[in-house]
Amino acid sequence: MIIISGASGGFGRSTVSKLLETVPAENLILTTRTPEKLSEYAAEGAHVRFADYDKPESLEEAFAGGESMLLISTARVGSRVAQHRNAIEAAKTAGVGKVVYTSIIGAGDEENPAIVTLDHRATETDLRNSGLRWNVLRDSQYAEALADMVAPAAVATGEWAANSAEGKVALVSRDDCVAVAAAILQGAGVDDTAYNITGPDLLSYREVAAMISEISGTPVEYKVLSDDENFKQWDSIGVPRTALDDMSSSPIPWCSEDMVTFGRAIREGYMADMSDAVLELTGTPPISMYEVLKRSSVRWPAGISA
Repeated sequence: MIIISGASGGFGRSTVSKLLETVPAENLILTTRTPEKLSEYAAEGAHVRFADYDKPESLEEAFAGGESMLLISTARVGSRVAQHRNAIEAAKTAGVGKVVYTSIIGAGDEENPAIVTLDHRATETDLRNSGLRWNVLRDSQYAEALADMVAPAAVATGEWAANSAEGKVALVSRDDCVAVAAAILQGAGVDDTAYNITGPDLLSYREVAAMISEISGTPVEYKVLSDDENFKQWDSIGVPRTALDDMSSSPIPWCSEDMVTFGRAIREGYMADMSDAVLELTGTPPISMYEVLKRSSVRWPAGISA
């Protein structure tokens, strides 16, 4: 039995759909704080169970009968270490043999300035010390984050401003990250191993801006910001500098400290890792950034030159 934690989220649902291509629904345990959102999978025979990382008493029963588990990282900076620890301890108590964790590129380097790596590194350490079999999937930055969120604004305004300068990152499609997770849960890879999950090309944001310009037909200027300028940019639209327990008042679900330090990490080369893990673990080459942009471009607005 395979457990997908946080199965009602975007990554969770995509992983469930991928697994259902080869795994009978009755062999899946889907845990979530909102079981009603997974009613279609329950109708197919999957075991849908309530679980809340902030309520440890709910976890052992939810994980009962599972042999391996996908632990999808939660979004709350500063809170997720305790949440993940609760999940790992409950998995061990419930007799789960293996945990696969969605981490982030660069988490293995203690010098990495991106604050997001701190939480992931702590959970990776908890996994290594758990006595369970484990795999860590250090996903690179999602290509779709740029294609679906940054590119439309860049096309509409003709500008993309960031503090990453000319640093490079091997942007990866979320679909490839999902395919890797599904493959690992079905026996691919080597236990007790961390994998960098990346796209096929190391790219700077300036190079991605050039792709957006080509695909859209609208010139997009890439403007390099300092860290302080980047903070002020986020301040101007009401993004809090540090993470709050409730981010609903923010226009985006991340604090600016998270985003600015991530950009700095790219600029300083901490995210410039690239691997063949997608091909190695799934048998299929990773999707290129250009292809992700092409797919997303049908949803972009008309450019300023239109």
